[in-house]
Amino acid sequence: MALLTRIRTRIPLGPTRICPLRLIQWRPYSNHQSTSAPASSISSLNQTELVKFSAIADSWWDADGPFRPLHIMNPTRLAFIRSTLCRHFGKDPNTARPFEGLKFVDVGCGGGILSEPLARMGATVTGVDAVDKNITIARLHADLDPVTASIEYRCTTAEKLVEERKEFDAVLALEVIEHVANPTEFCKSLSELTVTQGATVISTINRSMRAYAMAIVAAEYLLQWLPKGTHDWSSFLTPEELVLILQRSSVSIQEMAGFVYNPLSGSWSLSDDIGVNFIAYGTKTYG
Repeated sequence: MALLTRIRTRIPLGPTRICPLRLIQWRPYSNHQSTSAPASSISSLNQTELVKFSAIADSWWDADGPFRPLHIMNPTRLAFIRSTLCRHFGKDPNTARPFEGLKFVDVGCGGGILSEPLARMGATVTGVDAVDKNITIARLHADLDPVTASIEYRCTTAEKLVEERKEFDAVLALEVIEHVANPTEFCKSLSELTVTQGATVISTINRSMRAYAMAIVAAEYLLQWLPKGTHDWSSFLTPEELVLILQRSSVSIQEMAGFVYNPLSGSWSLSDDIGVNFIAYGTKTYG
């Protein structure tokens, strides 16, 4: 049975060979100690990645700095989130605060560039990140606006929130899963944080040769949009692998779309091309 049969047909994926999960190369844990949230007994933390992002944490709100690609992509990510989650929760996407009354968690929130617009759209937002410098930057920036000052930022992990029995209407992890040590455990935690019939949104990069050429060779080495070494191609997931991992964690993917960059306009748009960057929305089927 095809893995992607539940994905809305208006986002055609086409025939793709599914790679067995045992071939995915998870990144090993590192013994490097950093000023970050402590790992729980079963953790998806990758200490090497934490050190890497801690080094550039001060640049989160520099629109021309290392996170420039995320700043440019953010409106397109938010368009997908507004569309899918308003439909999921029966909200009007044309209102200014469609997520009023809903609890969201932004896992791997970084400096808060996703958490803040979600709060402005009315959601009660918790932002979590394992890098304490990211949380410091996020709090300082959020405090500049009374609306975003309500965001609860915590230096912790998804696994720790599960241990605290936290639950949210929607769980979001954008451009995070490619940086964790164990995507399966990470997705399990995301599922456990999602209420039954709640929503989960994940975006990442496809493990394709085109993604290697564009997201690593071009973005990191030729155009220098990102620091060299930001991504490891072997840690990317194909859409089929992500769907299967989520299914095993009781999250059923409902819709998927690709992000396509237009070098002439300098902007991103949603597309049915999931060959490089893609985003997926799913529902928690049962507790």
